[in-house]
Amino acid sequence: MMPVSLTMGLLLLCLCIAVATMRTAEAAGGGGYMKYKDPKQPLNTRINDLLSRMTLEEKIGQMTQIERLVASAEVMNKYYIGSVLSGGGSVPSEQASAETWVKMVNDFQKGSLSTRLGIPMIYGIDAVHGHNNVYKATIFPHNVGLGATRDPELVKKIGAATALEVRATGIPYVFAPCIAVCRDPRWGRCYESYSEDHKVVQAMTQIIPGLQGDIPPKSRKGVPFVAAGNKKVAACAKHYVGDGGTTKGINENNTVINRHGLLSIHMPAYYNSIIEGVATIMVSYSSWNGVKMHANRDLVTGFLKNTLRFRGFVISDWQGIDRIASPAYANYSYSITAGINAGIDMIMVPYNYTEFIDGLTFQAKNKIIPMSRIDDAVRRILRVKFIMGLFENPLADLSLVNQLGSQEHRDLAREAVRRSLVLLKNGESADKPLLPLPKKTSKILVAGSHADNLGYQCGGWTIEWQGLSGNDLTHGTTILTGIKNTVDPETEVVYKENPDAEYVKSNDFSYAIVVVGEPPYAETFGDSLNLTLPDAGLKTITNVCGAVKCVVIVISGRPVVIQPYVSLLDALVAAWLPGSEGQGVADVLFGDYGFTGKLSRTWFKTVDQLPMNVGDPHYDPLFPFGFGLTTTPSKAN
Repeated sequence: MMPVSLTMGLLLLCLCIAVATMRTAEAAGGGGYMKYKDPKQPLNTRINDLLSRMTLEEKIGQMTQIERLVASAEVMNKYYIGSVLSGGGSVPSEQASAETWVKMVNDFQKGSLSTRLGIPMIYGIDAVHGHNNVYKATIFPHNVGLGATRDPELVKKIGAATALEVRATGIPYVFAPCIAVCRDPRWGRCYESYSEDHKVVQAMTQIIPGLQGDIPPKSRKGVPFVAAGNKKVAACAKHYVGDGGTTKGINENNTVINRHGLLSIHMPAYYNSIIEGVATIMVSYSSWNGVKMHANRDLVTGFLKNTLRFRGFVISDWQGIDRIASPAYANYSYSITAGINAGIDMIMVPYNYTEFIDGLTFQAKNKIIPMSRIDDAVRRILRVKFIMGLFENPLADLSLVNQLGSQEHRDLAREAVRRSLVLLKNGESADKPLLPLPKKTSKILVAGSHADNLGYQCGGWTIEWQGLSGNDLTHGTTILTGIKNTVDPETEVVYKENPDAEYVKSNDFSYAIVVVGEPPYAETFGDSLNLTLPDAGLKTITNVCGAVKCVVIVISGRPVVIQPYVSLLDALVAAWLPGSEGQGVADVLFGDYGFTGKLSRTWFKTVDQLPMNVGDPHYDPLFPFGFGLTTTPSKAN
């Protein structure tokens, strides 16, 4: 028989080994109770518990966002990738269904869930006027038009509808809203800005509670909020800060303004966004007084994180750190140091992720980037993932697929179109208005490049990054179709894109509707120093309006040069980039609804006046900020 003391000793030894094994297993993320997996634990307890278990490799993985083209379940698992995105036009397949999107996102997610700690990834996409990359989604008017509605409640509803359509495809995160204050319409992203006036932009941040849900009363200022469940998405206020103030409106360029100007014009909408619980903020490619925003520690860490107490995560723009160096990507290791030390938490790499991971790992191990900075970044990313319930519900289901392009959302978009239209001229005098047009007449002419072109009326960031031409890109109603749907069945509608003057004169039209504008563009491709309409459009105006009573509808992302043509036209409507529901234009033209929109931007006379914004000392516009004639709905129709 074994002596008692020896038996006790062996038992103690076995017990110690068992405890050590359990602790090792728990540290490895496997087995046992883990606080971070318990939704009943307080938020900070979960964050701290998970952070304490993570290796450097796992932390850096969380800070990495990669494009879907280079992602796979294997890559997610091997590199512990924290986030995946779709760039503009990046889709699983052409005309992919909601089901196809859900399957793709879930496949990536399964790779993340199979890692040691099972931290879910977050998938992000640009949904900047509805879920605009996705076939059959509702395309809402671009922000410049929504600014003209002056209706924050409408914009909040658009946020809620967009969230449902994005969630229908299994995606929980959008890179929206753009809260730029565009101070110069020569900028190619001006249509992504609600207004030149920060007060209008501030009001329109109501889209954030639409996207994320209403932040509960008495919430701590700066802490992100995304409603639980699968009907809301994490939002992203962008591009921090001063993106809309660059010299001559040159995209990604330099905003020259003093600190007071920066804080009083470009910063205020960020205060509102943070109070509304915005989950993430994207840094701007642009510079402020020569310092790249992606390397600006004073504004990203000092002001945003420390002064404004923002507690969500800060994300770079696409290859944003690469562009710290000039030329871009010239010194990637310096870009990593400057970007991460400035306070950026997640890097939109988006392709060369192994180079980023290796570079950041080297710098963290060699204390070029302090561990405290890495931990701050990961803590913020985890906070957003925990708050939005991603740990409890990491996989999407098909319960919302019918929300994509639903009739209810199309009706809302149509209402937004009606409310966004700005009537700039109506007849030679107030007592002889041309609008609303009569529905019943013998024959009307519809002309112009933009009358029957769904791609043109949607603009950039639609299906493709730069937008498209034509009517087969997605589902929607062109302005021409809207007109045909609205007039009396006896009224003959003749469509001719570019009629000559002789044709117009000899056809005895009651009146003409001319729809012209800018071709689609996005970002730098839209930068323009002359802001003129294409020659073909101007020729159509001359040929048609010289021969018959006409209303000209301008489809554009900004005010454009319209002189010396104004005297030639009988009525002029700014329709901005109305999106997929062109019926909304016809609703107002023919008087089923009245015109109510007000300019959210100053309409200049000549580009030599630019930049010219409301309140400037030498303010001499063609149509001032806030201008917009009204009509009353017509009883005759």
